[in-house]
Amino acid sequence: MAQYKTIDSNQITYKTEELLEVANNRYKITVQVANRAKRRKYEDIDIIDDPLIKPIIRSILEMVDEITQPEILSD
Repeated sequence: MAQYKTIDSNQITYKTEELLEVANNRYKITVQVANRAKRRKYEDIDIIDDPLIKPIIRSILEMVDEITQPEILSD
């Protein structure tokens, strides 16, 4: 997760647009992102992460990476 430490708002916007472009159903992907962020917020309650990166932003970035770089999942 160190790669996300210094991320700017433009990059977040571009990543969000990229996620929405590859999604077949915008509503479904929005719900998936929200559920992942909610789950992550409560799973990592004991872990103190960088407060600059909110769970919703981290979820968007992770989902974009999973979709655009499937080799990450195959390792």
